[in-house]
Amino acid sequence: MKVLTVNLGRPTPSPHTDGASGLTGIGKRPSEGPVRVDDPGPKGSGGSGLTGDSVCDLRHHGGSDQAVYAYAREELDVWEEQLGRPLPNGSFGENLTTSGIDVSHARIGERWRIGDELVIEVTSGRIPCRTFAGHMGERGWVKRFTREGATGAYLRVIVPGTIRSGDAIEVVHLPAHGITAALEFRATTTERELLPRMLEAGEALHSETLRAAQAYLAKQAAAS
Repeated sequence: MKVLTVNLGRPTPSPHTDGASGLTGIGKRPSEGPVRVDDPGPKGSGGSGLTGDSVCDLRHHGGSDQAVYAYAREELDVWEEQLGRPLPNGSFGENLTTSGIDVSHARIGERWRIGDELVIEVTSGRIPCRTFAGHMGERGWVKRFTREGATGAYLRVIVPGTIRSGDAIEVVHLPAHGITAALEFRATTTERELLPRMLEAGEALHSETLRAAQAYLAKQAAAS
């Protein structure tokens, strides 16, 4: 299991972003050198966890629970076949293009060590947005990506560190529950009835999913 490439994005004008600046950092390219990874701080003020990577719409992207986005090369290869075009590493806006690890089915709270220091923790799957759809240029992309459910995973920074392309990934903590990034994605998109199950993952959940699950239960209790 390893990181094939560490990918960084620069601000680029886009008609598809909801950010006030009209810029997006979704177009990412592999970095040739080492990259520092830290907790960027709360959503709304903190951007990417990777030094040199741009998050332009802080309202919807970035922050501690979405400090790093990982996607498996194996899943990109499947999309290449389906779309009939090449998808270089970074094509989905991922910071880490991985090999040998099932990213979409990583468990919430699962922790990876990368390089000598960095430890990151899975928080959620990735919900496709208008910027992603515009970046891909595929008709019906949001619905198609949602239907396939190969979401990749967002991760928070537990221990900061410096990483580089080719670093090994070691799973240093595997929770006992079965709540995966893909299941969390279904709960927050097409199968809201799954939200109560998300609480099995506890505080490791993306904070927005945790609040949604708690609100769902409260609404059920009020209706009973």
